Amino acid sequence: MSRIGRLPIKIPSGVNIDVKGTSIKVKGPKGAIERASNEHVKVTVADGTITFERDSDARASRAAHGLIRANVFAMVKGVTDGFEKKLLIEGTGFRAEVKGKSLMLTLGYSHPIEFPIPTGIDIAVEKQVNVSVKGIDKQQVGQVAAVIRAFRKPDAYKGKGIRYSDEKLRIKEGKSA
Repeated sequence: MSRIGRLPIKIPSGVNIDVKGTSIKVKGPKGAIERASNEHVKVTVADGTITFERDSDARASRAAHGLIRANVFAMVKGVTDGFEKKLLIEGTGFRAEVKGKSLMLTLGYSHPIEFPIPTGIDIAVEKQVNVSVKGIDKQQVGQVAAVIRAFRKPDAYKGKGIRYSDEKLRIKEGKSA
């Protein structure tokens, strides 16, 4: 039995969960998310909790059991609290700003980078170097933050670039004369 998959999820007040076949829809104060479940895992909503049962001990059923539970838990947390990733921009002249529905990044290249903000994601910039990516879908928030970070990964020698706020960066010593 999956240690994660067997744990029930308590449904907070103000959250509605609709399970139809393999489709799970979670609606809450911040929005709604819909995902497909796996046919090997049965999702049951009763008495203010969500439980997950797999149909057999087959490898595919065991693999999907904890994954489906973790995805539904992230959906419930997303529609109640939301998710946020913070990025820091370090480097002389490196900055970011939001213009309309796009994020403009100046990262030392010969041209500014224009990143269109996807629907369902809110991006805020503080002091031109602190970027916060917010949304209700955990996967989408993480993916957008990773794409922004990939425009200029942190340099191992000077530390310049875009990094997560909680990322520990090891600076290499460099060449000694």
